Amino acid sequence: MNSWFKSYKGIIFLIAGITAGSIAGLFLGDKVNTIKPIGDIFLNLLFTAVVPLVFFAISSAIAGLDASNKLGKLLGITSVVFISTVLVAAVITIIAIWVFPIHQHLVASPITEAIIKKPIGDQLTNLFTTSEFYQLLSRKSMLAMIIFSVLIGFATLRSGEKGAAFGRFLHSGNEVFKNIFILIMKLGPIGLGAYFAYQVGVFGPQLFGGYARSMALYYGVGAFYFVVIFSLYAFIAGGVGAVKRYWRNNIIPSATAVGTCSSIATIPANLDAAKKMGISDIIANVTIPLGATLHKDGSSISSIVKMAVVFALFGKSFNSAETIGIALAMTVLVSLVEGGIPNGGYIGELLFISAYGFPPEALPPAMIIGTLVDPMATLLNATGDTVAAMVVSRFVNGRNWMSSISPGEEEQ
Repeated sequence: MNSWFKSYKGIIFLIAGITAGSIAGLFLGDKVNTIKPIGDIFLNLLFTAVVPLVFFAISSAIAGLDASNKLGKLLGITSVVFISTVLVAAVITIIAIWVFPIHQHLVASPITEAIIKKPIGDQLTNLFTTSEFYQLLSRKSMLAMIIFSVLIGFATLRSGEKGAAFGRFLHSGNEVFKNIFILIMKLGPIGLGAYFAYQVGVFGPQLFGGYARSMALYYGVGAFYFVVIFSLYAFIAGGVGAVKRYWRNNIIPSATAVGTCSSIATIPANLDAAKKMGISDIIANVTIPLGATLHKDGSSISSIVKMAVVFALFGKSFNSAETIGIALAMTVLVSLVEGGIPNGGYIGELLFISAYGFPPEALPPAMIIGTLVDPMATLLNATGDTVAAMVVSRFVNGRNWMSSISPGEEEQ
């Protein structure tokens, strides 16, 4: 019981803060404007920390790759598998939203005018580049900063021993800013509670129906993806035998993911399960740790749901080809940016809100949905790494990759 509470206390406190804020908003009405600055302070702290956090997370992950053992082919196939599964999850969710239009029940926010429409060429230019280095330090230039972070990571990797000191700096910076983010999130129950009180007091309790529908859709799509799509991936990797082997060895990783709410904490269980599934050590040691940071099918599903809700709240259509195209690109980037820590999806929320040009007021609804779906998201994120490793094994070692393990060894 104590272990369970320790794993979920962050979510429990956040939900408690949101509940208290909601009740306050119902009774106080417009008077909640007096406590709105508390929520603004919390959001400003998040926005301040997100740029260096993302920079160090991406650049250190790439700089830490092992360039030996002919990893080029393995990394290439792994990247294709990761991106493909994330996009499949996003497309399935978009179809589900079209079939079950949860966002149509939400009330548009009166601050829609804060979003300024620009020509598509200017949008793309500003999305991927900046004209000055200092502009990379703004969250409004998040994608440009991510591209720069990737370049820094590969440059550090290519520098070898001469760049080792800089690589250690990147890893140290990553650890420091992860802890800064954790410290800021300790204010989450108060900050989100204050902001949610403002949302309920100003926009009314009808918001709750939208959140309930969003959660129902997410958990429904998540359960389908977990059972059906993961089984399909395993079948592609090795037929019926691979499906049986995957589910036989996926129990402990699944329980660990739900129990800890952390993809990183599930790495040891995933590595052990991967060995029993017949995945070679070199593939497991690359795909599992890399997947815990860069591969998140559950986050892909939640990203689409959050986008649909935010677009509805601001009176924007989520059906245009341009919007869907950017959304699919965002899901891939969100998977790369998010950390494998509890509630790490907040980083992705900041990213897509900045990319679409929404004001900071769009963040709390997305954060609330992210908090409520975090257990299922972690389950999909973590256990998706092992089935992805099976698919990678199929294309790296051939269709007979499972023959390297005996049935007796598998049962151990």
